[in-house]
Amino acid sequence: MMAALFAARAGAETTLLERNEKLGKKLYITGKGRCNVTNTAENPLRSIVRNPRFLYAALAHFSSADLRGLLERYGCPTKEERGGRVFPCSDKASDVTRALERALREAGVRVLFHARVDSPQALPAHGAVVLATGGASYPATGSTGDGYALAAALGHTVLPPRPSLVPLLTREDWPCTLQGLALRNVRLSARLGKKTRFDELGEMLFTHFGISGPLVLSMSSHILDDDFGALDVRLDLKPGLTPEQTEKRLLRDWSESPRKRLSSLLPQLLPARLAALAPGLCGLDPDAPVGQISRQDRLRLAAWLKAVPLPVRGTRPLEEAIVTRGGVDVREVLPGTMMSRLREGLFFAGELLDVDAHTGGYNLQIAFSTGALAGQSAAEWAAGTA
Repeated sequence: MMAALFAARAGAETTLLERNEKLGKKLYITGKGRCNVTNTAENPLRSIVRNPRFLYAALAHFSSADLRGLLERYGCPTKEERGGRVFPCSDKASDVTRALERALREAGVRVLFHARVDSPQALPAHGAVVLATGGASYPATGSTGDGYALAAALGHTVLPPRPSLVPLLTREDWPCTLQGLALRNVRLSARLGKKTRFDELGEMLFTHFGISGPLVLSMSSHILDDDFGALDVRLDLKPGLTPEQTEKRLLRDWSESPRKRLSSLLPQLLPARLAALAPGLCGLDPDAPVGQISRQDRLRLAAWLKAVPLPVRGTRPLEEAIVTRGGVDVREVLPGTMMSRLREGLFFAGELLDVDAHTGGYNLQIAFSTGALAGQSAAEWAAGTA
């Protein structure tokens, strides 16, 4: 939609070929239906995991502020929430799509529905073409990987699509027994040997298969290329305390109620369901009076609270990923225009490219920005060759 809009605004006769029965089908499921359209971060490149430098020109061409201005102009004002996340004021993803539809109508874009392009021969012989077919996650929305086949048939290198921003499977079963439990203000880290792959504070969720939530999704984009068997993933349940402070907190609580059982006091520190599992995971007797627990065992529990092991064994399938890693090799695309280095008049935008970022609106902004740049560049190229 953004590519078509900017192409038309630049004076090109523009047709948008949409394989679905309506526009913006994937937008409807973003942000749990609220559509986290962008992020106000001063430097969004820091949140882009794959090929951030490639996106410099696109993000400069059409920024987060530009997007918010465009949406407001067409009847969809936005609001900023925690972490710089931007949503429509209505909390309805459909309002974002409607605003873009109004913009397309005003610009004179012709939209053809149920128009699936399945071979290069179906592409127009004259003028410019922008491929903006998305990745391969959530295929029910139309992202079935068609663009990869088209790009490859046109001579481009396509890096294998893989899931990114995806829930993780755990090797142990105990996280699965906590299905539905959400943790806030915890720290999740991942190390490979001596190298820290990820270390952030935030929220996470236990599921029937392992772990998910914002922290886990962000971590997944940093560890996809790692050997999961060698990865050391840890959960800090008390990031505001040092190990020494954690042990002192335990000692203080236990000194006040030395006859109480360990299982009775742990819910003061942890959610009840997690507190019930903690003694067993630490090798402690849940029925032991805390006054009889040795300092060595108390130190062991304090250490566990600061570094709960969460060994992972893999990811959920690509179909369940928020975005796709892989796609058209950006080394074969001009970053200043989004035009192919291999074939003049061919442009790329969005998730079809090998770029991906953290959660928080960054991936949608990448789509909007690369679309705007590709569309305008395509129109200018077509005008210059007419």
